Amino acid sequence: MKIILCGGGTSGHVNPALNIAKTIQARHPDAEIMFIGTKRGIESTLVPKFGYKIDFVEVSGFSRKLTLKNVKAAWHALTSVSEAKKIIKRFKPDLVIGTGGYVSWPTVKAASKLGIPTLIHEQNAFPGVTTKMLSKYANKVCISFAGSEKFFDEAVRDKLILTGNPVIIDGMSRTEARAKLGLSDTEPYILSYGGSMGADKINELSFALMESLSVPQNIRHTHAIGRVGLEKFSALAKEKGFYNCSNLSIDEYIYDMPVHQAAADVIICRAGAMTLSELAIRGRAAVLIPSPYVTEDHQYKNARLIADAGAAVVFRESEISTKLLSDTVSELLSNPNKRRRMEESVKSFAMPDSVERIADEALALLK
Repeated sequence: MKIILCGGGTSGHVNPALNIAKTIQARHPDAEIMFIGTKRGIESTLVPKFGYKIDFVEVSGFSRKLTLKNVKAAWHALTSVSEAKKIIKRFKPDLVIGTGGYVSWPTVKAASKLGIPTLIHEQNAFPGVTTKMLSKYANKVCISFAGSEKFFDEAVRDKLILTGNPVIIDGMSRTEARAKLGLSDTEPYILSYGGSMGADKINELSFALMESLSVPQNIRHTHAIGRVGLEKFSALAKEKGFYNCSNLSIDEYIYDMPVHQAAADVIICRAGAMTLSELAIRGRAAVLIPSPYVTEDHQYKNARLIADAGAAVVFRESEISTKLLSDTVSELLSNPNKRRRMEESVKSFAMPDSVERIADEALALLK
């Protein structure tokens, strides 16, 4: 059995593909799995770290404004399909799975044209342009939220399958995760990140929180800067002396994120669909600061749904301040009962068998 997975740009597209790959590999250890991505995306470093081969095509997104960038994107939209076809013909896969990002477009389209079964997965409630375009080519379209059906053309709705987001349940308890990180059961632990590419606002707020709370109170705090802004914020962390503080850990990316999520008392993060699914599966209290730069403001809508159920605290970027964040985190750390209520509430949003269901649907195409 040979399978190609494609998903790129950010970890929100790459991690679902990796989780699906791991699940299929666990069922079929002899399966040959490879990835197709772009050299600029996080997949170029993330996929090899998990032991999978990856090949690349050149593809880019369109700008909403009329710019020369769109000429380049249009050219890549044409040439990338040919590039993907060459890779597919060499590998000869039995199945191709796409999890979003620009690279899914040429790969899934090329596979479909070659008569290879295809499945795509959409993480967000509001499907991206790539997913909607590919839905007419793919054999199956897995969606993560009930109600997403209305955003697809009626002609493809019979392909839609509600599966949820593919988060692997590793079964690691809070105590086990803390032992792995060298934390006691009673030691407070803050985890913050703005996604694989990073977010200036999250970085700024997290650094300010370290200065006002984590450093003075010697609270363990791990933060991921992200790829964009790494040089700027690494230099700032050095200037502030953060790297000399034994209770602080600052990196570009957290590769063992499930361990840190399981161990954390409070998580500060964006509100992407995969992030919220991970919080639900692991039952963690969170302060959500949705990205204001996404289509239809879907991160805020997702976060509001979680917050209205008492499962998280949500602030828009425009309203959050250092003091407000510090006060909110301090209250959560000092009020374990409130945290427990949030943790129990967020678990109600979990779909624990999502990745297994997606694997079922994918492998069924081989029959």
